Amino acid sequence: MKYKNIIFDFGNVIGKFKGDYILWKFASTPEDYDILADAIFKNWVALDAGTIDYDQNAEDTIAGLPDHLKDTARDFFENWFQYVDPLPETWKFIKELKARGVPIYLLSNASTRFAERALEDHPILKEFDGIVFSAPLKMAKPGHDIYYHLFNEFNLLPRECFFIDDRPENVKAAVSLGMQGFVFQNDFTPLRKLLF
Repeated sequence: MKYKNIIFDFGNVIGKFKGDYILWKFASTPEDYDILADAIFKNWVALDAGTIDYDQNAEDTIAGLPDHLKDTARDFFENWFQYVDPLPETWKFIKELKARGVPIYLLSNASTRFAERALEDHPILKEFDGIVFSAPLKMAKPGHDIYYHLFNEFNLLPRECFFIDDRPENVKAAVSLGMQGFVFQNDFTPLRKLLF
């Protein structure tokens, strides 16, 4: 291994997060989908950053929807987590790293509700040596403060860390702070070449 610590994002690295795929599990028509998408995803970035309350946002969003969609939206806010499907190749890779004795960490933008449920819903996270979710800290990538929090919380030296994220701006921020990084698109061959 070329790096002492490997740091993973969650969405589209460990679990598949596609808003349209998830919302179609709840919407029954294209018209309903469009209405729900506009309302539900309007504040998603703020939820991840922890600048608004998850339950209050859900209530406010539901209140603004047509009556025939209120129960659908309520169901979404309570249950969307179950449609974040595992990415099996990443889970396999994580287990390989742990078998090699490599420390692994999670640095992910996620709402408070996702953070509360993550260990229960995604048992692979029990393999991690440290976990940082954004909303409970009221910080979010690519802001530098959440990276510094990770370094300080787990006594990590940036130059000893390799960061895997699906969003280029998050990898760019990590590199600017001294880590090496990789924009993940479910492509393990180039990733392995960088790590081993």
